[in-house]
Amino acid sequence: MTHDAQTLAWLGFLMVAGFMALIMTGRLSPLVALITVPTAVGLAAGFGAGLGPMMLEGVARIAPTAVMLMFAILYFGVMGDAGLFDPLIKALLRVVGEDPVRIVMGTLALATFVSLDGDGSTTYMITVAALLPLYRRLGLNPLIMACLIMLSSGVMNLTPWGGPTARAASALGLDATAVFLPLVPAMLVAIAWLMILGWAYGRAERRRLGGLSPKVSTPAVEVAPAPGRFRFWINLGLTLSLLGLLMLQAMPLPLLFMLAFCLALVINHPKPADQRARIAAHAPAVLAVVSVIFAAGVFTGILNGTGMVTAMSGALVDLIPPALGPHLAPLTALISLPMTFFISNDAFYFGMLPVLAETAGHYGVAPLHVASASLIGQPLHLLSPLVPSTYLLVSLAGVEFGAHQRFTLPWAILTCLVMLAAALALGAFPWRAA
Repeated sequence: MTHDAQTLAWLGFLMVAGFMALIMTGRLSPLVALITVPTAVGLAAGFGAGLGPMMLEGVARIAPTAVMLMFAILYFGVMGDAGLFDPLIKALLRVVGEDPVRIVMGTLALATFVSLDGDGSTTYMITVAALLPLYRRLGLNPLIMACLIMLSSGVMNLTPWGGPTARAASALGLDATAVFLPLVPAMLVAIAWLMILGWAYGRAERRRLGGLSPKVSTPAVEVAPAPGRFRFWINLGLTLSLLGLLMLQAMPLPLLFMLAFCLALVINHPKPADQRARIAAHAPAVLAVVSVIFAAGVFTGILNGTGMVTAMSGALVDLIPPALGPHLAPLTALISLPMTFFISNDAFYFGMLPVLAETAGHYGVAPLHVASASLIGQPLHLLSPLVPSTYLLVSLAGVEFGAHQRFTLPWAILTCLVMLAAALALGAFPWRAA
């Protein structure tokens, strides 16, 4: 069945809004909603005959991400069992003690530093592995941890080797470093704002836990004893090499993690029986994340295959009055908040950004300014149900996806607005074309 662009846009927005309402109210799990909601909308709209190929195409596109996450979870699970992160946890404990304010501030500092690698999944696995035992032992709210880690990652993901900046630059034929550098002062302001937010949450947790004894949690699975000093250094060298190769993009991420996991198993568990036991121990975490990733592929496959994404982008551009044309740089920043939440980064940067840049050019707004402005919405983007790494974060932190969204959504929007205000004040892009 053929629909006009306006109808497709409405169908797309209603589908995403309905999906969000169902998971945020807890009526459906993300896994079920990601598959059933787009399928129901596609059938009702008359796309029944083509839904199968659309779903398979979406799953095929997301398969490398699912493979990467599967082996990354297994790799860092084996490293956690082997005690690789114990020295980091002990060092953090020495610095932050048992003071909630220091712990929450330390969470932000660690997440900000680790996020320099430009990969959210790696940031989540390393940071949560280091901090979650401390949060559990003291009874701190893990939603705070998940919120702050995600927001700091959203800000730091704007580095030139991060995905969004590379997409924006390539979509407009610009240099990624030129797009990134004007945003550095605004990023620093955003991190400072997150430190204030973390300090406030730390104070609130200190008051809530005042007079309470620390809570000790029991590990869910029995782990292997800590390795000898020699094996620890081998594990550390392997992990640092993995991160270095990741940053250099020496190989595709799925292959890097597959090879690293095999080496980690052989180094720490030479016996095949022990290897099978470690894989089985971490299988529940792998299944919880990877199954949702493939379900997200179904959702995006239908969203793209039906043409809803293109129609949604066009509808939003059509809403911009000509009088606002000279303000298209800050408008692009504001548009990036809902659009990178509702559609994928690929759809926004390769489908919508060139249209915005072309329109802005007629009003004297430089493509470089439009590209920089388009990155402002990334802290909110990471909260989208279409971002695979978000499911990894909530799984590792042991929190519900809907609860994480409700808790983090206002702070994500506010972080984007703080970064936008700082970018305008510090000259990353102009309020109005000259």
